[in-house]
Amino acid sequence: MLAWFLDQFGVLHDGKKPYPGAILTLEKLAMTGSKMVIISNSSRRASTTMEKMKSLGFDPSLFVGAITSGELTHQYLHRRDDAWFAALGRSCIHMTWSDRGAISLEGLDLQVVEDVGEAEFVLVHGTEAMGTPSGTAIPMKLEDLEKTLEHCAAKKIPMVVANPDFVTVEARALRVMPGTLAAKYEKLGGEVKWMGKPDKIIYEAAMAMADVDVSDSIAVGDSLHHDIKGANAAGIQSAFITGGIHANELGLVGFGEAADLSSVQALAPKYDAYPSYVLPAFTW
Repeated sequence: MLAWFLDQFGVLHDGKKPYPGAILTLEKLAMTGSKMVIISNSSRRASTTMEKMKSLGFDPSLFVGAITSGELTHQYLHRRDDAWFAALGRSCIHMTWSDRGAISLEGLDLQVVEDVGEAEFVLVHGTEAMGTPSGTAIPMKLEDLEKTLEHCAAKKIPMVVANPDFVTVEARALRVMPGTLAAKYEKLGGEVKWMGKPDKIIYEAAMAMADVDVSDSIAVGDSLHHDIKGANAAGIQSAFITGGIHANELGLVGFGEAADLSSVQALAPKYDAYPSYVLPAFTW
């Protein structure tokens, strides 16, 4: 029985509405007995992702469940049974969302601080705001967050990034995501724990959820760097959806427009990511 690990943004929906044919494709796959797991670099919890899918018109019962990088981050910070996380400490600088709604750290026994001198690590959920001890978020420009990161890197404190995406597609526009801050932090010499794609941690969690092994798994995504490279690292098959974040690079304009295969072959080495299959959209 095949398990499909499906990225959401750029594959199933654009953040506002489902892509044409996506829901029907899921229904057809379910009829074949396939298992489907959403794997997403969303910084939100898995339950929030499933609620969002339902609000967009997807039937949650079609999925075994969802694994998000935000969920993995929450679990690892909560359990502290991993040596790296056990050593982190409890006080953190928290970068989060404002327009999209701040991320709750409830139940994690963390102390959010605003002074870098008091912080033991950096926790990055978003790129729009700085969390406060009261749990509210103060909107901040990206360059101001980056200045704070320079101070954190100078102090050599580690970072946990709960959304490794660099950008995401939102109704054809690209928005800067937390992975961009994490990449900058690494350039500054900081240590980063990437809690989602392309790290195999999220694929292994998905295989455990679906109770399948490598040979019965396929990942579907629109990002060569995250979805396809991650599938390569986990040793599973992959299907690259060309109409997502690489649409402009591939010269695509309309939904469902097929990419020139030679363009895909030219782009793959740039990201060191090699898909098993190439599709214009997630449609049957």
